[in-house]
Amino acid sequence: MTNASPHPAPRSFGSPVADAVAALVGPIVSDLELEIYDLEFSGGVVRVEVDTPPGQESGVSLDKIALITRLLGRELDHNDPVPGRYTLEVSSPGLERNLRRAEHYQREVGKTVSLRLHTAIDGARRFQGILAAATPQEITLHILPEGKRAEARSITIDIANIDRAKTVFVWAAAPKPGSPEARKAAELEAQFAALEANASDDSDESDDEFEDDFETKHSDTANTEATAS
Repeated sequence: MTNASPHPAPRSFGSPVADAVAALVGPIVSDLELEIYDLEFSGGVVRVEVDTPPGQESGVSLDKIALITRLLGRELDHNDPVPGRYTLEVSSPGLERNLRRAEHYQREVGKTVSLRLHTAIDGARRFQGILAAATPQEITLHILPEGKRAEARSITIDIANIDRAKTVFVWAAAPKPGSPEARKAAELEAQFAALEANASDDSDESDDEFEDDFETKHSDTANTEATAS
């Protein structure tokens, strides 16, 4: 029986060079109780973003950034996975972070995000709202009322259709209980809950119709077989 590796297997970051760098930096950040948030090799620059695990509020200290830079630099010099001359940049994502991968959306659920699409939805390519849910394939965005639009709404967007996206840090204190702002927030929550409930009801009705059609079809088949016999 073999023992499991103490370090998780590195994810794919889109190129052989990036994956090779991830394999080297993965054990380093894991030993510091951090994670690779993103990694990219482009234009002769190796960009590594590290972060604390999801659910932790504390950021990454400058001392740890400096340590990772030094240790990874040694590994890159020794293993030489990057062709030609390159620049190494190690940083943390910050408060307003880019969302490029499915796991980025999944870890930022509940936050306000701004995004631009490749293909427009309802005539619009730019949206900002609360990231309500995320799967490996799509996200659900709660859009707040704005302009002539008096009601909140929810939209589902394929991640493949997202050109650029980032979190938006909202500098706002929680509204006082009973204040107009608090009542407005409660109204929005009620609207979003109703939207999700309607979506769930539509899904249930679709499932019920499928089951009824399935039962009817198989019942007709059984009757036909009985008649034939």
